[in-house]
Amino acid sequence: MTGPLTGKVAFVAGASRGIGRTVALALAEAGAGVAVAARSEREGRLPGTIHSVAGRITAAGGRAFAVPCDVTSEDSVAAAVAATADAFGGIDILIANAGVLWLGPVESTPLRRWQRCLDVNLTGVFLVTRAVIPHIRARGGGSLVAVTTSGVGMTGRGANAYWVSKAAVERLYLGLAADLRPDNIAVNCLAPSRVVITEGWIAGGGGTEIPDEMVEPPEAMGRAAVLLAAQDAGGITGTVQRSESLP
Repeated sequence: MTGPLTGKVAFVAGASRGIGRTVALALAEAGAGVAVAARSEREGRLPGTIHSVAGRITAAGGRAFAVPCDVTSEDSVAAAVAATADAFGGIDILIANAGVLWLGPVESTPLRRWQRCLDVNLTGVFLVTRAVIPHIRARGGGSLVAVTTSGVGMTGRGANAYWVSKAAVERLYLGLAADLRPDNIAVNCLAPSRVVITEGWIAGGGGTEIPDEMVEPPEAMGRAAVLLAAQDAGGITGTVQRSESLP
């Protein structure tokens, strides 16, 4: 496969299903070698594994590396990133996509649900980002992309652990863009413009009764991720993008 990312290497966290799987496939089609990173080594309650996604990429002629990774574990993240750098010779791109969903009202949210959202959606992004930065710096620049949600701005619809965790990620990445500009590293957030119906969305209680006009095909996120993955600090950086707003 050849394209705008030919010769680049991407580490995609949370790539076994949903948006992460779609993004991993799109990056590979654009020419990148892709580390398909997630906890899902075997089929479980939700369909999809790192091996099935990596297999789809290689079957289509791309380069893929299935790597187990629990983004809430510092040791697991360090091992996955190191294994990816060894397998591909470096890393140019991070897609921090791993996430869990909880949309219940704050007053009825169990502490374990609140903490899980923060552990995966925020601390997980911190851990994979921190681990990948030195590798991207060593390549002379590259791109960090965190997947967030348009729900961050929906303050008129109340509060929940998911939106709070994603809002914190946006603040983290907006600050990182300034910190990493001297290293030629683009730092952006990417959220769907509308609702992407994924296995996690359904299992997490997001509901399926969404009007057709509010549903976004996951491929829109794939196209947007490819565009942002191709950036460095001389291009788009320090932004929160919506998938269907990008060309």
